[in-house]
Amino acid sequence: METEARLRRWRLILGEEAGDRLSGMGGCGLSEEDAMMDQALAAIYNRAETGGFGSGGAGKGPSNPQISRWLGDVRSLFDKDLVKVIQGDAMERCGLKQLLFEPELLENLEPDISLASTIMLLKEQIPKRSKESVRTFIRKIVEELNRMLEQDIRRAITAAVNRRQHSPIPSASALDYKLTISRNLKNYDPALGTIVPEKFYFFDRTSTTAANKWTVILDVDQSGSMGESVIYASVISCILASMASLRTRVVAFDTNIIDLTDKCDDPVDLLYGFQLGGGTDINRSVAYCEQFIENPRKTLFFLITDLEEGGNRAALLRRLGELHQSGVRVTVLLAISGSGKPYCDEQMAQKVASMGIPCFACAPEKLPELLEKSLRG
Repeated sequence: METEARLRRWRLILGEEAGDRLSGMGGCGLSEEDAMMDQALAAIYNRAETGGFGSGGAGKGPSNPQISRWLGDVRSLFDKDLVKVIQGDAMERCGLKQLLFEPELLENLEPDISLASTIMLLKEQIPKRSKESVRTFIRKIVEELNRMLEQDIRRAITAAVNRRQHSPIPSASALDYKLTISRNLKNYDPALGTIVPEKFYFFDRTSTTAANKWTVILDVDQSGSMGESVIYASVISCILASMASLRTRVVAFDTNIIDLTDKCDDPVDLLYGFQLGGGTDINRSVAYCEQFIENPRKTLFFLITDLEEGGNRAALLRRLGELHQSGVRVTVLLAISGSGKPYCDEQMAQKVASMGIPCFACAPEKLPELLEKSLRG
């Protein structure tokens, strides 16, 4: 049985052409589910036989309903991580990028941020009939990211901007979950299976008055390499814009500058405001943002970029250093991506970090914790 199972797996890996040879080694008949897997994988990886999804004409590739069906099969037959791998391979091997914009196709795609960033890069090419389906696909991803990040981002920023970090005045929306749990771990009740807090800790809410509001500026690189980071930045911007204690401004740049602050009510609208692609003039954008700094010591400045500066590198370093010295809390996010691996100008990143400015890349789930640490100094 073990040998037969191994042969079946090899049959799925090697494809139909290996069937006869493997059968002679002890049989490797496919179950109904195996056969469905085989058909789905063949549609992706046997491109020479199918002609690819982008080819036109009868007999030169599956019709749209067939594509939708095998995408549905992939999602039901393989685990989520493997689905994303297969979808990525499909995009490259089978011309799937051209068909991402078919409404019936998008309904069967597993929401994935790399797919979303590709869509945003190609959004100007989306046919009119598919625009609403694409928007729905993007919104699913944005809502999932918002659920993952909102509570922790709010806590991290609230802790950073409140000088009197805690207040005796209770407020459900100002509850410091992290401190309340850590200080009450000793009160864990095994019978109830939960912590019974003796004391709750609340963030100070005095900073919500207009005079005490902090300014938060997100300066976001929209060059083509920043696709995933732009999606996360859109979600984070809208979370910050919804906080009463903050005045939030969002600026996007390549060689041009776009102020997207008026789109912060909806992360999808904000995301659609970005124009991914083009060169980079970071220094020019930072200079533009300086006009919004009224009180340096009550300003958080997030520069989200790979630091691949096409403008004046020396002027950029000097400008960031001056902001930091003036009291602005500057943070440079090199990338926000699932891998957390920075794609950046390492020499520039080292120079920024040497000035005492937090400069790092991270996976999204680590972002709130790292932000809190960097903002607290």
